[in-house]
Amino acid sequence: MRKYLLLLIVLIFGIIIISRLFYLQVYNTSAQISSENNAIKKKFDFPQRGFIFDRNGKLLVSNQPSYDVMVIPKNIKEMDCDTKIEFCNLLKITEDELDNIIAKARIYSPRLPSVVIPQFTKDEYAYLSEKIWKYDGFYIQKRALRDYQVHNSANVFGYIAEVNQTIINKNPYYQMGDLIGKAGVEQEYEEVLRGIKGVKYQQMDRFNRVIGPYKDGIYDTLPTNGKDITLTIDAVLQEYGERLLVNKRGGIVALEPSTGEILALITAPSYDPKLLVGRERSKNFTKLYYDTISRPLFDRVLQGEYPPGSPFKTLTGLIGLQEGVIDINETVVCNGRYFYGGRKPLGCHHTRPPLSMVGGIAKSCNSYFATVYRRSIEKYPTPQEGMDNWRHHLESFGLGNYMGYDLPPGKKGLIPSANFYNRWYNYPTYKWYATATISNAIGQGEVILTPMQMVNFTAAIANRGWYYKPHIIKKINGVDTIPSKYTKRYNTTINPKHFDPVVEGMHQVYTEGTAARLRIPGIEICGKTGTSENYTKIGGKRVQLTDHSIFIAFAPKDNPKIAVAVIVENGYWGSRWAGRIAGLMIEKYLKGEITRTDMENYVLNGSLEEEYAKPISGKPFNINY
Repeated sequence: MRKYLLLLIVLIFGIIIISRLFYLQVYNTSAQISSENNAIKKKFDFPQRGFIFDRNGKLLVSNQPSYDVMVIPKNIKEMDCDTKIEFCNLLKITEDELDNIIAKARIYSPRLPSVVIPQFTKDEYAYLSEKIWKYDGFYIQKRALRDYQVHNSANVFGYIAEVNQTIINKNPYYQMGDLIGKAGVEQEYEEVLRGIKGVKYQQMDRFNRVIGPYKDGIYDTLPTNGKDITLTIDAVLQEYGERLLVNKRGGIVALEPSTGEILALITAPSYDPKLLVGRERSKNFTKLYYDTISRPLFDRVLQGEYPPGSPFKTLTGLIGLQEGVIDINETVVCNGRYFYGGRKPLGCHHTRPPLSMVGGIAKSCNSYFATVYRRSIEKYPTPQEGMDNWRHHLESFGLGNYMGYDLPPGKKGLIPSANFYNRWYNYPTYKWYATATISNAIGQGEVILTPMQMVNFTAAIANRGWYYKPHIIKKINGVDTIPSKYTKRYNTTINPKHFDPVVEGMHQVYTEGTAARLRIPGIEICGKTGTSENYTKIGGKRVQLTDHSIFIAFAPKDNPKIAVAVIVENGYWGSRWAGRIAGLMIEKYLKGEITRTDMENYVLNGSLEEEYAKPISGKPFNINY
């Protein structure tokens, strides 16, 4: 038996070796291609990048032809002086610039193509193509650049740019001169949009001239075009939002609460996406990057972190109800200030009769929510336990962490924990209590949110306790489903029964509260005004500047179709700018037209440029409603 086993093993190994040799010599010709590499030119055929559409099928981004002058350093033959000058004149560069480009190309690879001058126009290509044959080692590569059909949404689209060596080292798909998505959906969905390059092997003669396809093109591959994608963005609403933020700094984000789809995402100031296309791209990008005043490359919706102000009171109320420290009928007396712990009183503009939960939201009473917050923390044996329980509830709304949306940049804001305050107050050397953190109750203190987080908790309130992660992809052509994380429902820790009084309070903000003047005929809107205190440091001192205007809203009250969060930097108080903008965005989306033309004219013709031009000297303004 052992004798036959040994024979069987020898036969199996023999068959494997013979099969491998047969494959290498008959089927696999990669070694042959490599050996003949000096006589073969490898040319890439670039695919069309996928188109981008809005939720209603409107084309937003397409492609336009572009032409790059390429070089393979090993194929260059020395030019005489006149020929070199003529070539440099064609490319509109100096001789030194050409020498530097070729030197860098040799460092990258003497055998692989590198870009000499990118993105020639059709007219420039037509003239150059007649003469390129005279310059050995150089050729023209056709590719596609983006062609933007709109002048807005630069922060949503992102842009495409040439890869650098770091990207090439990480991903062998890319070579010097290739383009890749940077920022926005161009970066997030790069692998979907880019497609797959085709390859052509061309036989060269001893004079380095193309004489035909290598082996009749049996190794050539065709390019696979990128997939088209449909965004959740409503192009009409997006364009309207950008108009509303002209001459202002801030952000608008609108969601469909029932799906988490982003309907509009506007940051201001912004820029025309066409500025980052073509040969002027690098110069324009540098100008945008170094504009540290307007910061057009900074997405204030995703990256801006602000104290949320009074809209946060809705969450304070929900936590209080869930923890059972107050019910919807209990009232709290307010005399224009809240006294606590021997500290400076917390001011409040409301000095009318005692308020319950609904009235507290409608009138934005600081005293009411300071009471609810303090009870929520002091319910537990230690302030540390109370603080972490409070934080746990807020995290269930997606706060204090990255939202997980499908756009590259973002900040996670701050929902302070017990450990945060232990370090802050050097605990246990110095003890701290709920009163030390009372400003959290009204969205000031250490609480920081992005506008995207604000609209997400607004959507969760609109849904009475659940949400989908915000996302901007609606459909990928040829793909049946979008990523599952955008179809998973997330529930908050708050019992659904507790949302009705908070929703009613937000509704009364419009009927008799702080936004009563902003009502839209025929639409039941639920909202909350906010004034966010704004500080900076000057000479090491903390100085208060003009407050930010903040507003959150959703509509209709039942079966909501849209949730909105707006921040206008240095906009004074919530109803002055942000409240008007939110109402206009809601009416534009639900009705398609504007009836409150008085509000529209105020916003479209209004400007905060004089406010931004003021010397930074500090200006107290803490109405906070």
